[in-house]
Amino acid sequence: MWLQQRLKGLPMLLSSSWARRMLAGLGILLIFYWYLASEGGFRLFPGSEDSRTVTDSCLQVEIQRWKLAMENSNGLMSQIGGGSSGQLSGPAVVGNGHLVVDALSNQLWVASSPALGLAAIHLTDYVPLVALKSLSVRSVSRAALIHFQEGLARLFQCIQIGLSHKSRECVTLREDVIVHRSRPHLILQRIHISNPSDRATVFEVNSKLSITGSKFSSSLEKHNDKEFLLLSGRVLTEKRETVLVVVATEKMAARLQLAAKSEFTEHVLSVVYTLELVDLTKLEESFSKLRDAAKVEMSELLRMGAEELYHEHQKVWGDLIISGVEMKKITDSHTPSSVTVNRTLYYVLSMSAAPLLELRSGPEEREKLEANLNYADHCFSGHATMHAENLWPEQISDVAHLLQLSNLWRLTLQKRGCKSLVAAGSHGMLQGMVMSFGGLQFTENHLQFQADPSVLHNSYLLRGIHYNKDLINLAVLLDGESKPFLHVSVKPQDKPVKLYGCEAGCMNDPVELTSEPKGHMFPVMVTRPITPLLYISTDLTHLQALRHTLHLKAILAHEDHMAEQYPGLPFLFWFSVASLITLFHLFLFKLIYNEYCGPGAKPIFRSKV
Repeated sequence: MWLQQRLKGLPMLLSSSWARRMLAGLGILLIFYWYLASEGGFRLFPGSEDSRTVTDSCLQVEIQRWKLAMENSNGLMSQIGGGSSGQLSGPAVVGNGHLVVDALSNQLWVASSPALGLAAIHLTDYVPLVALKSLSVRSVSRAALIHFQEGLARLFQCIQIGLSHKSRECVTLREDVIVHRSRPHLILQRIHISNPSDRATVFEVNSKLSITGSKFSSSLEKHNDKEFLLLSGRVLTEKRETVLVVVATEKMAARLQLAAKSEFTEHVLSVVYTLELVDLTKLEESFSKLRDAAKVEMSELLRMGAEELYHEHQKVWGDLIISGVEMKKITDSHTPSSVTVNRTLYYVLSMSAAPLLELRSGPEEREKLEANLNYADHCFSGHATMHAENLWPEQISDVAHLLQLSNLWRLTLQKRGCKSLVAAGSHGMLQGMVMSFGGLQFTENHLQFQADPSVLHNSYLLRGIHYNKDLINLAVLLDGESKPFLHVSVKPQDKPVKLYGCEAGCMNDPVELTSEPKGHMFPVMVTRPITPLLYISTDLTHLQALRHTLHLKAILAHEDHMAEQYPGLPFLFWFSVASLITLFHLFLFKLIYNEYCGPGAKPIFRSKV
């Protein structure tokens, strides 16, 4: 009724001239607001929020190019200063065990000595990266990416310099930072600027000399037509020891002007040499040797070209990460995710030297390291580290935390029979971490998989396990009924060598492992007492004799073992529940009987008379 009365009074309200004018004015304001809010509309008062939207839209286009790496857990990306594209969960670090660069904070850590990257790493006052700043910026959006497969940190900026509100006209600045794997002294920064707009833009280049200030002495050197700076400084360690640092780095102009609709690419090479000073009387002599070494290497690198160095790094990094862990399916909350596993492997590798990849390693040293890598006696002993949260942390706060994590991994592997692998550098560290994740162990005659049968509800792949110069892939997979089974395949690296495998107990004849993609599948059997779930060896006779030395009481299928481990609630519980149900029904029956059949019961049927 109320609504009907108001609707009846509406024509009388509109008959007023002031009401009609007010409604017409509101309509015009709504149309004008809609026009201003549209993408192509004229913006009378462009604000910072609109500018941020433009640069964020530009940034999203670049982020889409990183999508594949993110989906495959091969990268970590973060949008800086706004946005919700995820967090890096750690510093944007690149390193090779000798040098470590944090690309976001623009800081450099150096090892006190070049011995296999096992020396302590110290923070320096040197600024390793060139910083560019647009002089006509209206708004900017930034993002950072750590790419595990390429071994680089990528910084990206979308910059709005004019009044245009089209994201495709933003100036983009992309920086790729690598610390070279086979050249332990080299840092490479690749800068690419694209200006699709109709106006020129100017960038101010903050030189390393101006940022470092008086903490490093400098001199200008020249190689052919290229100039580079030679800087010298010191690092005082926590133990009050002195580490000498000498850097040779390319020099850039103070300002960079980029014309409209043009692109610019520049590579900045830096060579860093360090030495722990033992005798203070030899200070100048030590500095002189470091300067000479830095100048010689810088001259050699300038002759090669930056692109060649970049592709060289990609190749050797790809050779390094041939081993790894791939999480297929996670069914609980305390198992580390694929991102956590890959990030931890990447960070520990960045803190470890790779003498097998370094050009300065001699043939005898390489042969010794490869022997340690191909057969690591009694590594990894003890239980698997899959659920060790301190070894696979979800968050890494800073580089100091990262150094602690790397040292903890090194100590863990050394105490679990992996000293020879740790001595092999980053290749050995990666091998030990992969083996420890699932519980793989070398013995004198075979490789055994001794995972806990109770944690096989997760499926994962241990990739690239070195054994007798071959690479073994071992996967724990689940069938359609969620029952686990083992899948093994071999990738020969040298002369073909026959490998054999058998499941727990080796009661069945060992089978030859093939290099075919389909590999070979083994059922998960559990013995009493518990023994390894799988044996792999080059010695067929050894596996055939192994069954007689295990002295087992029983061999159960995995599902039978789990049924015994978790038989359900005890008999007393179910007996109590059944008793309560029976008593309840007896009590209910008694109530019904007393109501209709007991003394003073009411008749069921009433007479109509």
